[in-house]
Amino acid sequence: MIDTPRDFIPLSIAVLTVSDTRTEADDRSGQILVDRLTKAGHALAYRAIVPDHLLTIRNKVEAWIDDADVDVVITTGGTGFTGRDVTPEAIEPLFEKRMEGFSHLFHMVSFRKIGTSTIQSRATGGVANATYIFVLPGSPGACRDAWDEILESQLDYRHMPCNFVEILPRLNEHLRRKG
Repeated sequence: MIDTPRDFIPLSIAVLTVSDTRTEADDRSGQILVDRLTKAGHALAYRAIVPDHLLTIRNKVEAWIDDADVDVVITTGGTGFTGRDVTPEAIEPLFEKRMEGFSHLFHMVSFRKIGTSTIQSRATGGVANATYIFVLPGSPGACRDAWDEILESQLDYRHMPCNFVEILPRLNEHLRRKG
């Protein structure tokens, strides 16, 4: 539900595609995310494509979460079970807090679309350095579903009864020392 008296607050969002074969010209999943986030009124902070290599993925995400101007990182690709699928292993160690509900909700949405095949995804989410991180499968449909049915509303300050934007300023309060 959108609460119209509140003003929209645009976020700065980075999009990372994890793939050994994609280029920006044929990266449909990354483009879906970019199109949707900009249409919603958010700013694209960065967009990159990296290979399915654990340290390369981790280093890119780590650089983005160290950038105070990035509020959200969304990755697409590398969440399956093949030997090259290492995105969760690359990113989850960065999490200060895991977002179990994101994974559960993503699978509920996905189940309605692809049935039990959703079990083959290890989509996850968490928070690190006051930055939200969402790890999505590489399929365009999964990216559409995650944005349209979860992220669009949770990244909108007007969404009620609660959303990620309203608690964004408080994500690092555990790092503040009492005087």
